Amino acid sequence: MSGGGAVVWVTGLPASGKSTLAGRLAARLRADRVPCLVLDGDAVRAALGRPAGRGADDRDRFYAALGSLAATFAEQGLVVIVPATAPRRAHRDAARALAPRFLEVLVATPLEACARRDPKGLYAAARRGEAPELPGAGAPYEPPLAPDVIASGGEDERAVEALLAKLVT
Repeated sequence: MSGGGAVVWVTGLPASGKSTLAGRLAARLRADRVPCLVLDGDAVRAALGRPAGRGADDRDRFYAALGSLAATFAEQGLVVIVPATAPRRAHRDAARALAPRFLEVLVATPLEACARRDPKGLYAAARRGEAPELPGAGAPYEPPLAPDVIASGGEDERAVEALLAKLVT
């Protein structure tokens, strides 16, 4: 595996399988004794003690902080896997600019499938008008223009293999 750190940003619509894919990649890296860390966007929000807001300015600040944190750990030699929507390309581009190495992964699950899965009830809340800021449902989601890897859901083993190959120098 790579001798240096990297940030692997896993983006996609809410409930697309980002965390599942991140967990599968982390398990494979750990099995290969590659130091890695998963910085799940939801877990980081919870760890802050007071969840960041969901408005545009709050999202900009949150994703800037998450990208900076990921880059800091990557500079220490870790492969940092970030399953976080980061709905604007600018969020991910800013993280890319900070990271010693950056791979962008799109979990390309159709909106209808995400809404069916809806483990947190976000799409149901959006339909009721209670979550107008939900990317893909009430707010825009900008998919990557040229992702390094495209996964067809969180269980996509081919995508995990492709990521492992890209992390090998």
